[in-house]
Amino acid sequence: MIKYKSAEQIELMRESAQLVSKTLGMLAPLVVPGAIPLELDKKAEEFIRDHGGEPGFLGMYGFPNSLCMSPNAHVVHGIPGKSPLLEGDIISVDCGVFMNGYYGDHAYTFPIGGVDAATAQLLEDTKASLYAGIREVRLGNRIGDIGAAIQEYTESRGYGVVRELVGHGLGQKMHEEPQVPNYGKRGRGKKIQEGLVIAIEPMINLGTQRIKQLDDGWTILTADGKNSAHFEHDVAVVNGAPEILSTFQYIYDALGMEPAEYENL
Repeated sequence: MIKYKSAEQIELMRESAQLVSKTLGMLAPLVVPGAIPLELDKKAEEFIRDHGGEPGFLGMYGFPNSLCMSPNAHVVHGIPGKSPLLEGDIISVDCGVFMNGYYGDHAYTFPIGGVDAATAQLLEDTKASLYAGIREVRLGNRIGDIGAAIQEYTESRGYGVVRELVGHGLGQKMHEEPQVPNYGKRGRGKKIQEGLVIAIEPMINLGTQRIKQLDDGWTILTADGKNSAHFEHDVAVVNGAPEILSTFQYIYDALGMEPAEYENL
């Protein structure tokens, strides 16, 4: 059952989402060659607690850390380790916060120094597909319209769209109904209604859509070893239209970047 949120609940969720965004912004200038993922994870946990939240992922389903950190061919659910990041790597940093009784859940894939042209384009196109999906979050549409927009955008550019992992509803639980696939058919799925809050998170591969799981029981990686990108926003339906509760602006401010034109809804 989908749990629709009141305006007051959405504002509480915005605070949770914004703390995730601030955490990613704090980390952004630290995600550089030589950085140790496990050390970044500890900084994130400290930052979240210092700002009145609790790490949303830590201990959830037995996960051992505050961040999911997934480099290169790792798609999602990577466990932060002690191996340093290298020039030319990419890494998805997925962060969750529990605050005010609600969760925020938000991810960004960072390039580590300079990356090859195909990987840089993958990052840009995956982020653009996120916003293509967000534009479909409005009254009169259905959940399938979101996935269809993401799938159309990415597959037309030759990428693989992961099928086994999807976005989700968000609220007092990290994972609520409905599931929000990154593929689908327009006009299918649940109707989008006022007060819906969902996490949309394209997971897009440079090669095949197929994935496999490591023996750690968590880490998902591409079956062909090619890079994968992952971007995520928390989105609410407010006055019939999409309103993004999280933001990449803290990352952009930290790195001296400007939002792309497609980010203007």
